[in-house]
Amino acid sequence: MNRQHVVALTTSIGTRAALVLGLAIVASDGMMAHHSAAMFDLTQTFALTGTLTKVDWRNPHVEVFVDLNNGAGDRDVWRLETGAPSWFRNRSLPKATLEQAIGQTVMVDGVRAKDGSPFGYLYRLVFVDGEVWELR
Repeated sequence: MNRQHVVALTTSIGTRAALVLGLAIVASDGMMAHHSAAMFDLTQTFALTGTLTKVDWRNPHVEVFVDLNNGAGDRDVWRLETGAPSWFRNRSLPKATLEQAIGQTVMVDGVRAKDGSPFGYLYRLVFVDGEVWELR
């Protein structure tokens, strides 16, 4: 193999390595944006009481929606993300319990989205009958 072939081979391998590294960085940024430390301000906890209005039981996260009276006569709808459906199944926390609570008052604790929107990550859910789901 002459010197020109060695340089071409080295450049080709270097280009491929750079491409793979670049794709890995892009993919990891997307993965990190998906997780709580990137989306939520872990120092801004909240406790709210409102009406459970909807449950979206799907991957990658179960989401619950809670309507709150904002004090000005209007209602704010909070979207609260939590673990995957498999996480709930592995802990014997059934979908039916959440669905049966739709229309009921619930208390929720969690952390708020960094952008200040009515979106958060759910840490605890307390049902009207006193049942508590610790979700951290």
